[in-house]
Order: sequence, then structure tokens, then C-alpha cells
Amino acid sequence: MRTLFIKNREDIDEVIRSCKTCYLAMSVNDMPYVLPMNFALDGNVVILHSATEGRMWESIKKNRQVCINWTLGEDLAWQDVSVGCSYRVKSKSVIVEGKVEFIEDFDEKYRCLNLIMKQYSDREFKFGTPAVKNVGIIKVHIENITAKEFGAKAVTPWNS
Repeated sequence: MRTLFIKNREDIDEVIRSCKTCYLAMSVNDMPYVLPMNFALDGNVVILHSATEGRMWESIKKNRQVCINWTLGEDLAWQDVSVGCSYRVKSKSVIVEGKVEFIEDFDEKYRCLNLIMKQYSDREFKFGTPAVKNVGIIKVHIENITAKEFGAKAVTPWNS
């Protein structure tokens, strides 16, 4: 079994869009903090929403550099059932590093909320004015993106 880099951006975006949760990592004063989040992918931007107070919000105000992970798949695989080191979880993983932008414009917040909901449903949604005004929307501008497939079948001339 191999670990392969996924290089095609369309394939990477497919992994992201197949996930229901991403994990947002932040760091302040050398103290890491990770949260599961709902999200939307909008080109080279990841959109997240939350309350505008709390540990996450305070952390990203102090350090806008963040990292996001998506992991798809949890199937256990092995090459030899009796060799522990041959076990692996077959999965695909994407890592994004980027900088947070805080969104304050009402219309843009409304658009971002719709994009988040499109990640989870084909329905049309409406959002009340107080809900839009009170929600915190952040965009993470992708500075670096990498993806890997773990537990991939080895490619050889006789099975490729």
C-alpha cells in the first residue's frame, strides 16, 4: 500500500466537497486549538461561520494564519493480517494553509451562508436579518493546498 499525492485540483476539490466536516486549526502563543466546522469551498477560499465570540474568534483575531483539514474514508486495510505495521486506514486527506478575512458586509455574509448551505442541501434557504447580522463569517484564503491518498494499491506493470 502506498501514500500518493493528489495533484489535480479538481480531484482535491472533490475530496473536500465529499466531506461534511472540516477541522480548523489555530494557534495563539504556541497553544494549538482545533475545532470541527461546517464549511463551503468557493474557488480559492474556504468559508466558515460561527458565533462572533469565544475561543475560536479570539484566537483568529490574534493570529489570522490557520490550517484546515478534511479527511475522507475510514476503511481499514492491511497487506498481511498478522503484521501490525502493514495495517493502514484507506483515506484521502486535504490540508489547506491560509489567512483569515473577516466578513462584515451584509450581502456578502448572506451569499456566504447560502454557499455553506449548498454544501449540505440542494434546497433554497432564506436567512433573517438578525441572523445574518449576528453570525460571524470568515473566509480563509488558500495560500497552500496539499492532498494525499493513504493506503492506495501499489501501481506495478502487471496491475496498473
